[in-house]
Amino acid sequence: MKKSHKVFATVATAALLLTAGVGAAAMATPAPAPAAGSASASASDIQPGAGTVVAQNRITVGASADAVRAALAKCQADNLPFVTVALVDRFGTVQALLRGDNAAEHTIEAAKQKAYTAAAFGAPTSELAKRITGNGPGIHDLPGTLFLPGGVPLKVDGVSVAGIGVGGAPDGKLDEACAAAGAAAVTGAEG
Repeated sequence: MKKSHKVFATVATAALLLTAGVGAAAMATPAPAPAAGSASASASDIQPGAGTVVAQNRITVGASADAVRAALAKCQADNLPFVTVALVDRFGTVQALLRGDNAAEHTIEAAKQKAYTAAAFGAPTSELAKRITGNGPGIHDLPGTLFLPGGVPLKVDGVSVAGIGVGGAPDGKLDEACAAAGAAAVTGAEG
């Protein structure tokens, strides 16, 4: 990768993490109520109600942190300290990321892309990888996706709301075992 691309990728990642943090803070702080006697909502304000606003489930910052820590701990227990773990919402926005000791730079993108792929498709990436036929363009050509084992979706009432991905182990099955351990830390299910 060219140096300018590395710098751009680093700056873009920092901006993404900063944006995610600001966005989470904004979502956590309720908007102030209009002052008594002030003008009512402006014409551009969307009023909540049926058909105008979509409610969204998100994994909390605490649960996200617990999940990536649990996944990394599983990898470390399996003597795989050189992995990266990422948890993203279903839109691919990073919620939490931990880079293990000696994890190579490419593991960061691999973990994020596996997490996003699992979240977007609502299935483990090992299952999705089986759908790749190699005959012309396919789902594996979608930007930001990675159809290799190591990503697991997190669901609320059967609907995918996030994904956890691990990149860097010598075998995707090992990545996925760590991701499943991270998911179990949030869902309580056995990994």
